Amino acid sequence: MEILYLLIPLSTALVLLILGIFAWALHRGQFDDLDREGERILQNDAVSVDADQTRVLQRTEQSPTV
Repeated sequence: MEILYLLIPLSTALVLLILGIFAWALHRGQFDDLDREGERILQNDAVSVDADQTRVLQRTEQSPTV
């Protein structure tokens, strides 16, 4: 019975934490346009690379193939 004094506040804190994270995600716009994100994977756009990856790609494109 004493374990309930620990489990009830912990579960309440966990629920409040989950609700806080969900509210933060809603506020940041994570769920604004779900249809566009589902269709984005089906499009054949060029692969975007970061600046660090661009230098690696340029080096591999310049190296001769054997």
